Amino acid sequence: MLIKLDDLSSPEIHSLLAYHISDLQSKTPSESCYVLDLTGLQHPSISVYSAWEGQELLGCGALRELSPTTGEIKSMRTAAAHLRKGVGRAIVQHIIDEAKRRGYVSLSLETGTDESFRRAREFYWGFGFAGCEAFEGYVASEENCFMRLMLV
Repeated sequence: MLIKLDDLSSPEIHSLLAYHISDLQSKTPSESCYVLDLTGLQHPSISVYSAWEGQELLGCGALRELSPTTGEIKSMRTAAAHLRKGVGRAIVQHIIDEAKRRGYVSLSLETGTDESFRRAREFYWGFGFAGCEAFEGYVASEENCFMRLMLV
C-alpha cells in the first residue's frame, strides 16, 4: 500500500469523495453535516492523502491545519471493496505521523453520533482519541461527536 499526498485530480478520488459526501449527507441533517466537497478540500490549509495498491484507490483522508499547533482529520473514507483490510488504520496513522512531524500538539475530528457512526467512533477511540468540546466553528448538537488526540 502506497499512501501519497493527493492532488485531487484523478477520477478515482473524485468518485470516492462523491460517494463519501453523498453517504454523509444521507445520514446527517444538513445543519449538522460538515463534510467538505472537492472545492473545500482544495483549500491551502488541507492536505489530502490517498492510499493506492497499484492503480487501485483504496481510501483517503485529509489533514486540515487549524493553527500552527493543531490539526483536524477530515474526509476519511475507505473504498467499499477494501473495508476491514487496515486501509483506514494506515491512513489515520499516516495523518497522525504527519501531524507530529508538523509539531502539532493535538489532532481533532468530528463524526456522527447515531448507530451508523458507531464503528467510526470505536475506530478513533482505538487510536486514543477521546471526547471533547466542539471546536473551530463547529456547533455542538445531538448529531455530532467531537474527539481529540493529544500528540505530546
